[in-house]
Amino acid sequence: MTRYYRLGVDVGGTFTDVVLLASDGSAYHRKVLSTPADFSAAIKTGIGLALGDHGIDAGDVREYTHGATVATNAIITRTGANTGLITTRGFRDVLEIRRMRVHKLYDLNWEKPEPLVPRRMRMEVPARVNPWGEETVPLDEDATREAVRLLLDEGAESIAVCFIHAYSNGGHERRVRKLVHEAAPHVSVSLSSEVLPEMKEYERTSTTVINAYVQPVVKSYFMSMERDLKELGMDLPIMVMQSNGGMMPSELARERPMHIIESGPAAGVTGCHRLARRMGLDDVMTLDMGGTTAKASLIEGGEISRSPEYEVGGAVSIGHRLVKGSGYLLRVPSVDLAEVGAGGGSVAWVDPGGALKVGPHSTGANPGPACYGLGGRDPTITDANVHLGLTNPEHLAGGTLPIHADLADRAIRERVGAYLGLDTTTVAWGIREVANSSLIRALRAVSTERGRDPRQFSLFAFGGMGPVHAVDLAAELGIRKVVVPPLPGLFSAVGLLFAGVEHHLVRTHYSRMSDLDLDRLNGALEGLFEEAESTLEREGYDAAHRALELSCDVRYVGQDYALSVPLPTRQIPAATGGAGGGAALPRFSPLDAGLVAALVEDFHAEHARTYGYRSDHEEVQVVGVRCTARGLSDQPRVPATIRVEPGPAGAAASSRMAYFGRGAGWVSVPVVGRDRLSGAPEQGPMVIEEDSSLTVVNPGWQASLDEWSNIVLEPV
Repeated sequence: MTRYYRLGVDVGGTFTDVVLLASDGSAYHRKVLSTPADFSAAIKTGIGLALGDHGIDAGDVREYTHGATVATNAIITRTGANTGLITTRGFRDVLEIRRMRVHKLYDLNWEKPEPLVPRRMRMEVPARVNPWGEETVPLDEDATREAVRLLLDEGAESIAVCFIHAYSNGGHERRVRKLVHEAAPHVSVSLSSEVLPEMKEYERTSTTVINAYVQPVVKSYFMSMERDLKELGMDLPIMVMQSNGGMMPSELARERPMHIIESGPAAGVTGCHRLARRMGLDDVMTLDMGGTTAKASLIEGGEISRSPEYEVGGAVSIGHRLVKGSGYLLRVPSVDLAEVGAGGGSVAWVDPGGALKVGPHSTGANPGPACYGLGGRDPTITDANVHLGLTNPEHLAGGTLPIHADLADRAIRERVGAYLGLDTTTVAWGIREVANSSLIRALRAVSTERGRDPRQFSLFAFGGMGPVHAVDLAAELGIRKVVVPPLPGLFSAVGLLFAGVEHHLVRTHYSRMSDLDLDRLNGALEGLFEEAESTLEREGYDAAHRALELSCDVRYVGQDYALSVPLPTRQIPAATGGAGGGAALPRFSPLDAGLVAALVEDFHAEHARTYGYRSDHEEVQVVGVRCTARGLSDQPRVPATIRVEPGPAGAAASSRMAYFGRGAGWVSVPVVGRDRLSGAPEQGPMVIEEDSSLTVVNPGWQASLDEWSNIVLEPV
């Protein structure tokens, strides 16, 4: 068989990661500094270097998957399109009223973020339907044309349209789009009835506005990327990672950019999920510690934990379920992440009370930590680890980034040590311990704070700094297995290559179980099922290469939030052939009274598991239906074996002094490469160095290498 390659590129705030995965499982990589002023420059450079370093012909690359930050960056920096909003009369200020949440409850100076659409760009027109989709106020087309004219006079590049109850009937919104395009065919239009056909006006309005705000930016970004790929000799479709952990074609991403906001973080969790499945691990916590933040997530029972909504552009918190209101709400399924401001570039500082703090402020890619020698003066987590010998004191990123240990020492000494009256080593260890406490908060936010015992999980640690801290965290939480996947510092790019095509569709469907219209519910489910099939068919997946799962959003009457509960289905005979040989052909199976009763019981059980109680005497209602549609590949997304090819790293020292706290002190530790490990456990302390990261093996722990090139760490 001819050898071919799959290409994954993940753009982060500090580094841009490029991974080429060959059909035989060989992995090639390159890491370059990101170029925030124009991210495409680093992407093009990184791909060119990765191909050139290993003599790979661009024509042998058959697949390209991208992890994008362009949409997130546009929101955070407020550089999206000049956006207007057309809405129902009386709903002009929904974006400012929000949910009445206060991010900092006792901070009288805290202000809500400015809406992405200023008030002068928000237009009201007479038009209304009721919750059942019946027109109660016709669309005033003259008022609509005047609203469009005013927005165009203000320079609108994109327009969001959101009418109340449009989830049940989008006719008015579709007519508005025609009127906009009659006046200005070049202006992008986002309709809430297509973007998010779901009840709740603020959530639907906010999501539609975000989609409209970033749509022109994302469209231009991918058009430019297509040109860059052709210049490099690659003429192939671009697949994009979604926030939910699945891929989508770039053509669809241009129309629905709201789905790619948390693209990079989702890729890493998806990679862990696929790799853990190969290893036979069902319960896993993930820790992705990069240059700016660290993110934790949960995989339980072999399934990724997902959230139906999240906020973008908000303050870093210990978990978006716990603290909300500081960002812009997106009501789209996403990998459920808890985030803390503890990345390699997070700054250590002393507060007015004399306490040592770390983060959330980060030095980013420029100037970066003091040890980078790029002008940074503030001490960071990376600087502390360099001083402690736990990070290479000479170079990082495969030798392409020289490290200046003397600058790290000076920053720690002058910016923190002088205020605390402590020596550099004590301060550096203190920085590491404070950082560890933040990382543990993130892991607890997805485990103990949700009723899960972290001791029952394995920990997958990746990102440039994740493996440096992983064993400390595992020891604190009682976790007895740590897995450091191949290319940990570029693992989000690896995860892009493990992911499959996936779409999440949702429709509002309001019905109490006491007066359930079963035919109406089945009609809604079947319609969603057929839409999902049609979506996959357009992308080239025949019936044997589709997997569809239906679920319902269920709650007790009176509750504000619902739980998504998979539908119990009848056994469908497996088809012969197709993806994976013997895969079940997707087919809609209508619910009957028995399956509805099973759905209600499953909801009670899930409510008890999530919230600690169930109320069998309270009435249950369905508020929405969902369908997850997956496109299946003929070849496994995760190779049978993975072999990491050597990168352009400089020669590593055979040993160096490293500090493991007051108990162990300074210890001479061996420094080895990942390829030097074997299946037989080797006891720490040791430091395992590779181009993209370092793994610290504490005293009392041991390390071995498995068939997928994972470093497996366990207590002795």
